[in-house]
Amino acid sequence: MRFFKDLHLSAVTAGFVAVLVGFTSSVAVVFQAAQALHATPAQTTSWMWALGLGMGLCTLLPSLWLRQPVMIAWSTPGAAVIATAAVAGGFSMAEAVGAFMVSAMLIALCGITGWFEKVMDRIPMAVAAALLAGVLARFGLNGFVAAQSALPLVLLMLAVYLLARRWWPRYAVVLTLLSAIAFVAARGEVVSANIVFSLATPVFVAPQFSWAAMVGMALPLFVVTMASQNLPGVAAIRAAHYDMPISKLITLSGLATLVLAPFGAFALCLSSITAAICMGPEAHANKSQRYTAAVCCGVIYVLIGIFGAAITGLLTAFPRELIAAIAGLALLGTIGNALAAALHDIQHREAATITFLVTLSGVVMAGVGSAFWGVVAGALALFVQQYRRPAV
Repeated sequence: MRFFKDLHLSAVTAGFVAVLVGFTSSVAVVFQAAQALHATPAQTTSWMWALGLGMGLCTLLPSLWLRQPVMIAWSTPGAAVIATAAVAGGFSMAEAVGAFMVSAMLIALCGITGWFEKVMDRIPMAVAAALLAGVLARFGLNGFVAAQSALPLVLLMLAVYLLARRWWPRYAVVLTLLSAIAFVAARGEVVSANIVFSLATPVFVAPQFSWAAMVGMALPLFVVTMASQNLPGVAAIRAAHYDMPISKLITLSGLATLVLAPFGAFALCLSSITAAICMGPEAHANKSQRYTAAVCCGVIYVLIGIFGAAITGLLTAFPRELIAAIAGLALLGTIGNALAAALHDIQHREAATITFLVTLSGVVMAGVGSAFWGVVAGALALFVQQYRRPAV
């Protein structure tokens, strides 16, 4: 099978790091959303089952089919919206499931009509690259901010990474991660947990549709997922120079959410952070073989779904500083490439810089994150500077 011929240790590591970073950095927000809806322990486990299988299969199967790294994740801003809306509106779990399904249908509609991809096609590559750089740069900064509370660990990881980049570039992230795990294990900083390997059981919740939940939860969930997740996700794909059927992938994420929503899958979408890890040169030197990293990521997500509690315990056992540092180091190359692409064209440089800074700021307005407002600011700058400007 071609997959096993293309598979490399660096791709396996990239897939694991992508799950480690994506899962541990936001799983607490998902739990918070479930608790805000007064989910039972069985329902919370079902959420992890539905999300794990949804992300895993929607990542694994298209990646194998297209031979490209398709990365699907849950909507972390969407989980935050659900937690806030549930408290403010007092919605039941059944009403929330109805809202999940309405949001999923709207996302699928965006894919079926192709209008979202058409909008993205009109965004210059420089602005798209600046958007991606702004999204990723915060993770790069957090990797070094972690030195404030774990200086020896971060210095060790940086030293191993730089030395490995010098002599064993394909194994830089692998060696950095292994050295970090060995260091924290030797110091007894790995959190112990009672891990019980048992199969997660899905719990079906019949949807209940109400106008209050549609307006108060479904529409904000849809807007935030499209603007804060799918938009930078497409930017990551374009910046890595992959030619993927964006509309079909958006449709897939919407339909998968629609099917799994009664079990707790609130919003599946394109990834940007974990996508950058699996689409970068650290995943594989050969661009055509980086899809194997996404496949490995998908397999781990499926395992999370099947063995929800046990895998959650394993992934959350590492110190948060280790997670932050490995994310920052794994994304260094992608951040640098994105900035280079953003600033290369002098005609778009100022608009790209504005996009980068607004996105990096993390500003949230009207409940919508900085990724959307970064594109808006960059587009306005381009309009003012380029509209009806005579060609030189």
